[in-house]
Amino acid sequence: MIPETRPEDIAAWDKAHVWHPFTPMGPYLDGDPVVIQRGEGVRIQDIHGNWYYDGSSSVWVNVHGHNDADLNQAVRDQLDHISHSTLLGQGNVPSTLLARRLVEAAPEGLVRVFFSDSGATAVEAALKIAIQYWANLGQDKKKHVLGFTTNYHGDTLGAMSVAPYEAFHWPFLDLLHPNPRVPYPYIYRYPGRPDEDECCRQSLAEVDRALAENHDSLAAVIVEPVQGAGGIIPAPRGFLAGLRRTCDRHEVLLIVDEVATGFGRTGPLFACHDEDVTPDLLCLGKGITGGYLPVAATLATDRIFEAFLGERRRTFFHGHSYTGNQLGCAVGLKSLERLAALLPEQPRKIEWIAGRLESFRDLPFVGDVRHRGFMMGFELVMDQESRTPFPAEAAAGYAVTDAARSRGLLIRPIGNVVIFMPPLASTREELEEMLSILQASFEAAAPSLETLAGNGK
Repeated sequence: MIPETRPEDIAAWDKAHVWHPFTPMGPYLDGDPVVIQRGEGVRIQDIHGNWYYDGSSSVWVNVHGHNDADLNQAVRDQLDHISHSTLLGQGNVPSTLLARRLVEAAPEGLVRVFFSDSGATAVEAALKIAIQYWANLGQDKKKHVLGFTTNYHGDTLGAMSVAPYEAFHWPFLDLLHPNPRVPYPYIYRYPGRPDEDECCRQSLAEVDRALAENHDSLAAVIVEPVQGAGGIIPAPRGFLAGLRRTCDRHEVLLIVDEVATGFGRTGPLFACHDEDVTPDLLCLGKGITGGYLPVAATLATDRIFEAFLGERRRTFFHGHSYTGNQLGCAVGLKSLERLAALLPEQPRKIEWIAGRLESFRDLPFVGDVRHRGFMMGFELVMDQESRTPFPAEAAAGYAVTDAARSRGLLIRPIGNVVIFMPPLASTREELEEMLSILQASFEAAAPSLETLAGNGK
């Protein structure tokens, strides 16, 4: 039992002791940060008793809402058996059952599950598996991975090396393994402003050229079906299937990072299902436990797995202390069971969302409105006609998110993109209330954005 503590003490100790991730700590210490004490459904409550809609699904992990009775019970039931034992050289029941369930749900052909504890570690495992796969086959020159500009795959060294971002990673750039990159099919900012089909064609042609030039040294291509932290940018329809064909033609593996898009975020259980694509390696995280406990997974085909059999030196010597944690896997099983009932409801909600978002397109300083399923991004620009972005130092997105907080909605911007990603279990009424708050927040932020635009010019 946590001892009762005054809210002002909790707030002071948070500032005194907690180093927050992806948070400029100077402004945080000078500000009045939200400190959460409980959650119910799609809302969370701070230590002062204020309730907010969880408009970011607690950074994209929450699926069924907070304090869900079924998920709570799954954790309690597992506690009566065992909370954790190692997966190194031995198994456990919940991880075995979850692996089986993931294989049944994943694109056909993905039959091996390597567990870890976060999206970044799922990606790190996939990169190492891809490189060692070729080394085990005697092709040890294939050590590079083709990535896409502005994609994001995590902050471990390997993940950074396929998606380096100077503003975040500048002290480490000279430590990163150099990898080639090509432009992501970012329709709003693609050179020449092509339509969706032409953007897809041009982007695939860039990939084809890069693979033709580098296939002898490339182990894999890694991609997000919807660019997440890079600004909620859905790839054009047909891009993922085209990428699969291009990789096959050049004998390069395909890694699909569905850490953000998996478990219903785009509509189907996995975005790969939209185009009937089976990657060689699939990275999963975030929603795998419904937002309860840190579990991630890298799924592989038998073709990949079999290259690690035989001599001891072929073993994949990689892992984490809490790999396959029983509590996390138990709640993951319950979350997948609940998702089976939830997903049939999503197409109607997504169609409604698409119509509701039309009213955002005419708002001042909103240059582009993007969404795929429950992933929504609103790109702020200084000038809508020229699509001129706000300078990074303007932190324009916070003008909107600060206004939203004051109205009872918590969201986080990434650069000039305001991201809205509510829990999948949100009802239409809850979605309407959240979107109404968000629209009012854009309108309230307009004077601040006008000042920033004037300063930026």
